[in-house]
Amino acid sequence: MRRFLIAGNWKMNCGPYDAAELLEGLKEKKADVDENVDVLVCPPFVSIGMAVNYLHDTDIQVGAQNLHFEENGAYTGEVSGSMIAESGCNYVIIGHSERRQYFGETDTTVNKRSHKALEHKLAPIICVGESLDQRKSDEHFHLVKNQVTAALFDISEDDVLDVVIAYEPIWAIGTGETASPEQAQEMHEHIRKVIAELYSEDTAERINILYGGSMKPANAKELLSQPDVDGGLIGGASLDAASFSEIITIAEELS
Repeated sequence: MRRFLIAGNWKMNCGPYDAAELLEGLKEKKADVDENVDVLVCPPFVSIGMAVNYLHDTDIQVGAQNLHFEENGAYTGEVSGSMIAESGCNYVIIGHSERRQYFGETDTTVNKRSHKALEHKLAPIICVGESLDQRKSDEHFHLVKNQVTAALFDISEDDVLDVVIAYEPIWAIGTGETASPEQAQEMHEHIRKVIAELYSEDTAERINILYGGSMKPANAKELLSQPDVDGGLIGGASLDAASFSEIITIAEELS
């Protein structure tokens, strides 16, 4: 049985001071989480240490927002998988649509980063999804299949069980738009079928697929009630302790 994963992507928000304030609020509301729900926050790199220290006595885990595919070297401004693991993280987001759009992330680099994450026992949260033009052109299923296939290239069936896929309808990020529960389910089911083709139905049934398009308390119940939606990669709502806690509570009630 798949467990819900509620993951907060703080993006470029909350340095150590603001992170401490947000985490204090989160601890007050959700230090203890139902055993059928995993909770994760992904701060910017400068706040990871703060988050690990603040949350060490809670059920909330910490992840990073990116990692480099090289182990070390002359890569100014980059952070390696070993550094992230040593910092106390369990997860790392890879291939977010903003990384693809603004920083040249490609399917090839997503795959390389995913391999490096797994090498360091970090669970990669691999993001896939289409733009509004791609959806209107009826390219979305083909595009997402190609993204999933490329991201998982040469990852073994044993290792892929540690992978999380996050579906981001790019047209629903930061726009106030949200994919309907039916649209989300349709794509999540499609992604699970792609994984089954690459590996097996049993493996596909064991992998978490998160919804990553403007999940908030008002729509979380409908989205999380879909059979192939296993949680959320949450942006704006994760920056408010009350809203993020409410989504966690909804997941607990549905688990």
